[in-house]
Amino acid sequence: MPIIGLTGSIGTGKSTVAAMFAKKGAIVLDADAITRELLTKDKKCIKKVAKIFPGVILANSEIDRSKLANIVFQNPRDLKKLTSILYPEALKQVKTKISEYRKQKKLIVLDVPLLFESGWDKLADTSIVVKALREQQTARVQARLGLTSAQISQRLKLQIPLREKCSMADIIIDNSGTKDQTRQQVNAIFHRLQQRS
Repeated sequence: MPIIGLTGSIGTGKSTVAAMFAKKGAIVLDADAITRELLTKDKKCIKKVAKIFPGVILANSEIDRSKLANIVFQNPRDLKKLTSILYPEALKQVKTKISEYRKQKKLIVLDVPLLFESGWDKLADTSIVVKALREQQTARVQARLGLTSAQISQRLKLQIPLREKCSMADIIIDNSGTKDQTRQQVNAIFHRLQQRS
């Protein structure tokens, strides 16, 4: 079965689409979950992050992730510093998991917010971008994370623009309609990819 690289911009509904693929039986490797785990369990990563961003360490030697997010989403250089620590470690884990899961002959979905920015699209046979209207993105992110419009705009500036991501993708899922409409697109893509394998 092929490996899918799934991405989008903040608030487009990438996680919703990933969950739909999982319901169809796909194995989802969530880059955010892997990097979160690195920031809570990998002492080497925690030490490196604390050295570069000293103000983000809590009294119990854990990373204050919300403080870290506030720093890195203000400055592209800081975000790059953080991803240069986390992504190589996460990539090792992903490659190991891919070789394990390949034996199961299931569709593997790499759920990666910075798929193209990180070069992880090279791990995938097919890339999918989830798109939505800008006002939908803003409303979803405000409801989920409580960010202001300015904070959302700032985060979007640090990613490749959605229009550009769509031009780089093999497949686009339009998540600006109902959940059922999105699910129909996922079902059709899943069926097509199954036939191809």
